[in-house]
Amino acid sequence: MSWFPMPAIADHPLRYALVNELHARPFPALAAPCMAAYVAIKEPVEAQNRDRGRDRAHLIALLDRHGSAHPQPEATHFSGPIGRAELKWESHTEFVTYSAFSPGVSVRPFDPAESGVFPADWIAAAPGKRMVSLLVRVERMPASHDDMLAAIDDWFVAESLAVSAVVDGAAVIAGDFRIDPAGQMRFAVFVRDGVGQRRIGRIVQRLCEIETYRAMSMLGLNRARDLSGRLNALDPRLSDLVSALDVMDRSPEVLLDDLLKISAELESLAVRCAFRFGATGAYEALVNQRISVLREERIDGRQTFSEFMMRRYDPAMRTVKSTETRLKTMLERAARAAELLRTRVDVERSAQNQRLLESMDRRADLQLRLQHTVEGLSVVAISYYAVSLASYAAYPLAKAAHLSKEAMMALLVPPVIAGVWLMLRRIKRSMGH
Repeated sequence: MSWFPMPAIADHPLRYALVNELHARPFPALAAPCMAAYVAIKEPVEAQNRDRGRDRAHLIALLDRHGSAHPQPEATHFSGPIGRAELKWESHTEFVTYSAFSPGVSVRPFDPAESGVFPADWIAAAPGKRMVSLLVRVERMPASHDDMLAAIDDWFVAESLAVSAVVDGAAVIAGDFRIDPAGQMRFAVFVRDGVGQRRIGRIVQRLCEIETYRAMSMLGLNRARDLSGRLNALDPRLSDLVSALDVMDRSPEVLLDDLLKISAELESLAVRCAFRFGATGAYEALVNQRISVLREERIDGRQTFSEFMMRRYDPAMRTVKSTETRLKTMLERAARAAELLRTRVDVERSAQNQRLLESMDRRADLQLRLQHTVEGLSVVAISYYAVSLASYAAYPLAKAAHLSKEAMMALLVPPVIAGVWLMLRRIKRSMGH
């Protein structure tokens, strides 16, 4: 079989960049035992519009402490060594994450010194605030199942502890989603012998992502609580306004002014909350997806990560969704109220127009009557002058016929009046035509 070269054709300028994006964030390769320190940093306000150059400068400051290589300009991810640890940096829409993977584990479980790979002064200088900080302890699975459960019970708070076997029994993960006195959240991973380093890396990465996306999505809960207070204040105002639409003693102008104020505030709230609620939905989907790919199995009746989320996390997300739905419903109610108010104004305007037309009809009828009256007076006035003029012309004839002046004028009056009347009628018909 012979191969023929493809004809020369220019590549799309984004072709390679889009393909490389599929391979941009590889999972780390970890060997048990090891320790992972993880930090997510977010600016408190308008993080999606932040200066990403400051994030890169903060990363370079950490790399320079260890004499490590710098990332490429405009890079959104980076991996490289910092001392004994392997650093992984990622820039996301609203936050940046730092993961440091170190071989071996300390004698003291979750020793705060293990987070020292990220110096305190460097953390304090971050262009944002610490959103997530956690330690993941990766050990080989003990020979005794009871020893593993005893260690888990000793490390975590039983009331909120979640434990499950994941990835077809390749590992057991545990965590209580609580922040310890050192400011760290803790997770433990017990790995069976023979599990590949890439699989271990995926499990650890999933745990970090679950906590990060959970924390980011919970921002929507605070926004929903604040929004609920404003909606509670606006809801009765909108209800009262809708109830007043059929009360005729309230002018449409006053109702319209109130409706505009309510609608403007609702639109403003919708604009301010649109991004956060949209992001919350996206983060929630990522949390559920990351948990599902772990393929959890229950251990000794303990609650799994998915059950923990169902009991604690899902209600918070339902609150966000219900608040978002309530805001949309109130916007729709305001729009319907505007339509009803517009209908009322149109009806009242139609009634005013009808009254105006009736008034115009009455004025036209009066004007016609007046016109007829004036027309009769005009015939009399014109006839008077016409008789006077005709009498001068007919006087010689009257004298020859031995008629007095009075008799002659009396004879002239009927034909003159008839002629004037006919003349005015003719003029009137010609103007009407």
